[in-house]
Amino acid sequence: MTIDSKCKICRRLGIKLFLKGERCYSQKCAMIKRPYSPGLKGKRRRGSVSEFSRELKEKQKLRRWYGLGETQFKKYVKEILQKARTLKGKKALDPEQALIAKLEARLDNVVFRLGLVTSRRLARQLVSHGYFLVNDHAVNIPSYQVKKGDEIKVRPTKAGRKIYQSFMAAAKRPKTPDWLRLDPQNLSAKVLAAPTVEKDALPAEIPSIFEYYSR
Repeated sequence: MTIDSKCKICRRLGIKLFLKGERCYSQKCAMIKRPYSPGLKGKRRRGSVSEFSRELKEKQKLRRWYGLGETQFKKYVKEILQKARTLKGKKALDPEQALIAKLEARLDNVVFRLGLVTSRRLARQLVSHGYFLVNDHAVNIPSYQVKKGDEIKVRPTKAGRKIYQSFMAAAKRPKTPDWLRLDPQNLSAKVLAAPTVEKDALPAEIPSIFEYYSR
């Protein structure tokens, strides 16, 4: 996917999804220069938006935000919906919280949240190329689900100067979530708790996504 195509995704959805990493913070970002859908040029009026279209847009926002394909994203949502229908009473499941926790617990997302890279796409590449160990076991699956107590380390054969600099840079930025602890000296990190994200920090309305897949 080219840089221009990523810009078009953000413009079409009407929100900055930071798909280009550091380039998204530049004043040259297309969402700053042209904050309207591609091809409209800010002149053509749009008709009324149906409920289905609105739900679809919210789904696309979150899916793109985490950099997932439709099949995998749908699988996550359907799985959560099924669990929510099954669990009742004291064990009742909060679908919104459960979905975000599952998405945040992906190993590629954890690498991104640690601040080691500027986009989830780059994090996915590092994981796929075998840069990390989880509890001293090699893991090259971006969708791998981490859990409380897991320790993530850089694979010794990958511990070069570049990844070391990434850890040092990440340590200087107060971006690491409370549920993660970064240890730059040992090129490692630990999962302290179940992943959490403030709803205000998300790009989409989660209930609309469940409504979309419940049709």
